[in-house]
Formats: sequence, structure tokens, C-alpha cells
Amino acid sequence: MHALDVTSYAEWRAFAQTLKIEKAEVHALINAAGIASMNLAVTTPESTTRRVIETNLMGSIFACQTIAPLMIRRKAGTIINFSTIAVHLGLKGESIYVASKAGVEGFSRAFAREMADFGVTVNCIAPGPIRTDLLKGISNTQIDAIVQQQIFRKVFSAEAVCDTVEMLIGNNARAVSGQVIHIGGA
Repeated sequence: MHALDVTSYAEWRAFAQTLKIEKAEVHALINAAGIASMNLAVTTPESTTRRVIETNLMGSIFACQTIAPLMIRRKAGTIINFSTIAVHLGLKGESIYVASKAGVEGFSRAFAREMADFGVTVNCIAPGPIRTDLLKGISNTQIDAIVQQQIFRKVFSAEAVCDTVEMLIGNNARAVSGQVIHIGGA
């Protein structure tokens, strides 16, 4: 296991170099690191705005820029970037978070086209509310308001996300790329 600061291009580059030296075969990259700040954009401090954008968007881009070449060499691989249903719903009080994840979605769609000739798929998973630490500061009323806008009106477990990751990594999803898959339905 390797730990790194996802906002540091230098750390991603060093990690990719380590994998190359170890002759590791990278089959999948899952960019699930993310943070949120639930406030109105006009009350969000600059430092928080930068931290959210750097973690969610730049972290995903840096991971793809440095790890994808290892997949290109193999002419195969799967990249899964995480977004959120908040992008689709345009949730009030989540403007900065939504902006960072909308960037992830746009990047993923374009990057999927760049990687297609190399046999690498790139998709986004955009969960609705999932019982994780990210929901700790959100009231049940707020969670229910989001859930009521989904196709499936319930909070899903982390296992539902894992099932979707497993499907995208498997051989049956080799023709699926450039997609945003909403856990809970949008």
C-alpha cells in the first residue's frame, strides 16, 4: 500500500515511477478521494475553495496524468473517477463542491476519448447519499431532500458503489467509457 497527497503532482509522479521500477501491471485506477464544504459560495473562504478544487479535481487529473501511461504501455486498463449526484441536481450550498466534481466529469469524458485508442476506459461514478464520513455534517432532512430527487428514493450503502466499481473493472464493461453512472439514479 502506498499513501500520498493527491494534490501533489510530484508525489503522484514519484508513485508512478515506483510502479514502473517495480514493473507493476496497473489494471485499474480508482480516484475516490474527495472532500466537501457545504456552504454558500459567497461565504466559503478562499483556502477552503482551493482545498476542495485541488483535492477533487486536480487530484483526479494528476492521478490520470501519471498513472494512465502505465496502462497505455499495456494497451489496457480502467480508470474510475468519482463525482456526485450533486452535480446533476445543482444542490444549494454545494457550489464549490459541485464545480470541482463537474470538472471531474468533464475531464473524464474528454480523457475517455484520449484513452480509447490505447484500450483504456474512463468513467465516473456519481453516487447519491452514501453512508460515509462525508454525510456526518448533513441533517437527515437534507439527505432526505436529495434522496427524493433520485430515481431510487433511498440511501445506498458503500457496497452498491463497490458493485458498480467491480462491474466497470470487469471484462463485461470493456465497451463502456466516457460515462457518468449515478448510484441511486438521476
